[in-house]
Amino acid sequence: MANHKSALKRIRRNEAVKLRNKVQHKATRNAIKKLKDLSAKKEAKKLLPSVVSMLDKLVKNNIIHANKAANLKSKLTKQVSSL
Repeated sequence: MANHKSALKRIRRNEAVKLRNKVQHKATRNAIKKLKDLSAKKEAKKLLPSVVSMLDKLVKNNIIHANKAANLKSKLTKQVSSL
């Protein structure tokens, strides 16, 4: 167990950050899945910018790697344009 006040605070803080990261990541994964399931091009084009934005925010907060986000954005854009 931690012996210092700052270490105890760090433990609490890490839990809060971990939970927030988990929620953001799950929300993004759900949005990606929803985008992949769409068959209407108009709806997909409307949803794509918000999904790209979510991926960029995950990269900014170091939740996912920049290359993974780039690959996902590329694949999703390619899929939407082929509808």
